[in-house]
Amino acid sequence: MTVKVNNLNWKIGGEAGYGILSAGEIFAYACAHGGLETFAYLEYPSLIRGGHNTYQVLVREDNVQSHSSQVDLLVALNKETIDRHLTEVVKDGALVYDSNEKDLRDYVCSRADAGCLGVPLEDLTKQAGGEKVMRNMVAVGVSFGLVKYPYDFIVELIDQVFSKKGAKMVQLNQAAAKAGYDYAQTNFAEKFDYQLKVKLNKDQRMLINGNEAIALGAIKAGLKFYAAYPMTPATSILHYLVAQERDYKLVVKQTEDEIAAMNMVVGASFAGVRSMTATSGGGFALMSEALGLAGMTECGTVVVIAQRPGPATGLPTWTEQGDLRFALHAGQGDFPRVVLAPGDPEECFYMTFQAHNLADKYQLPVIVLTDKYMAEARQTVPFFNTESLKLDRGELADTSKLSADARFARYAMTPSGVSQRSIPSQPGGVFAVNSDEHDDTGMANEEADTRQAQMDKRMKKLQALRSEIQEPVKLYGPKEAEVTLVGWGSTKGPILEAMKKSKNINFLQIRCLEPFPVKEVDTVLRQAKRRVLIENNYSGQLGGLIRERTGIDITDKFLKYDGRPIHPEEIITYVNS
Repeated sequence: MTVKVNNLNWKIGGEAGYGILSAGEIFAYACAHGGLETFAYLEYPSLIRGGHNTYQVLVREDNVQSHSSQVDLLVALNKETIDRHLTEVVKDGALVYDSNEKDLRDYVCSRADAGCLGVPLEDLTKQAGGEKVMRNMVAVGVSFGLVKYPYDFIVELIDQVFSKKGAKMVQLNQAAAKAGYDYAQTNFAEKFDYQLKVKLNKDQRMLINGNEAIALGAIKAGLKFYAAYPMTPATSILHYLVAQERDYKLVVKQTEDEIAAMNMVVGASFAGVRSMTATSGGGFALMSEALGLAGMTECGTVVVIAQRPGPATGLPTWTEQGDLRFALHAGQGDFPRVVLAPGDPEECFYMTFQAHNLADKYQLPVIVLTDKYMAEARQTVPFFNTESLKLDRGELADTSKLSADARFARYAMTPSGVSQRSIPSQPGGVFAVNSDEHDDTGMANEEADTRQAQMDKRMKKLQALRSEIQEPVKLYGPKEAEVTLVGWGSTKGPILEAMKKSKNINFLQIRCLEPFPVKEVDTVLRQAKRRVLIENNYSGQLGGLIRERTGIDITDKFLKYDGRPIHPEEIITYVNS
């Protein structure tokens, strides 16, 4: 049998409380630190304890952009993991299970075409001086022992993960991992035909998820105020920024609810600082009134919506792309906004930076749409190139040209629709501000001509915006192809992975949903021979938007809405059907 080198999909499963997250992250980071391309994805229920949790890590020699439904090495800390996932194991793959588990002591594997390796995880943990809860580290050690990966990388990562719990805890977990590593090499030396080797990588790479990339993009853009109420899957943005608060002189506020968060963000923008909030669909519903306030007062704000399945509470810890229409139309009446949809952590960083520039320059709300899959999945990417990134604060009033004797014309008519803005306490920059329609100085005004003029002024911003958006669409693959896949957001990774195993296919990624890139989309789709819409929602919301803006109706659709991300294999099967 040929040994497969640096091509492994590893998956561990068990109850919440079994250390699935820490085991998965140690495995993922150990691979990434060894120069291997890594994609890591966690699934968990909305429970503190119990339920079924999995963490899978896809490792390759070359670039990897999504997870896979085909598992090479499955690690089961309980029987439920076997019952749910054994069918995912490929031929010649392997199952590692805890032979100390009550339900697994007499386990007989149903897969004759895969290795079934019983390991006394609890016994090995105790022999190493640890407790049952450390079985996860024994399992990690067994996994790396099977693939003959250098043990030093595990030691390093365990030290990083457990250092806050003290030196003794670090030592115990390292001893548990070593016990598993030695057991695998002694007992299963030739029973698994996969191997991971350290790769010398000239380029600096990092393992990062979408939420962390968004937080870093905001910091680079000069973020100074962040307010949010915790809501999965956006919460880790709050956690990350809290940890960076002192180093970057941020004000980070956990509010009593999403209403307060959005109002604070609008207020911070009015006060002259770059501000941001993040939430999911249910929280954004509470923000919609204050989003309209940002539209009326022309306060540049950034809102991140990390989508999850609805309606109502829906599936809090799962993924979907069901809030596209909501993001486009939330608020009262018509007002300009930008809706951006990054497709991976790199785009999360750069497009969040761009979102802050656009919010300030055009004085409007900018929404960054992600989802649970992109928010929490980790991927190796190059270090961000920040040399060309420049802050653009837009039209700021010059104090030397203002008069203290006249009210400042904050909403003056201009060819672009963008007026100069002043900062509170700026001499000569005083104006009225409220949620009513107003004249150019901000005073409430209900006259028909004033209303029409101010509406036209606000909406005029979209004309200039269209030329400002960087790469509103991207086309991957050959310019002409038999099949053109169309998608947005987190479907990018699975689509690009599917394309690696398919011929004569290209992919139109739509990265800006408002203002919609009509010309660019129309040009590609009019030339397409077969158009296939790929979306993680029930109604094909992007498809409806394309039909509305271009007149092109994509009837060939692969839609998935069970809360799970789209697998590359599902795309391949659908396209070939």
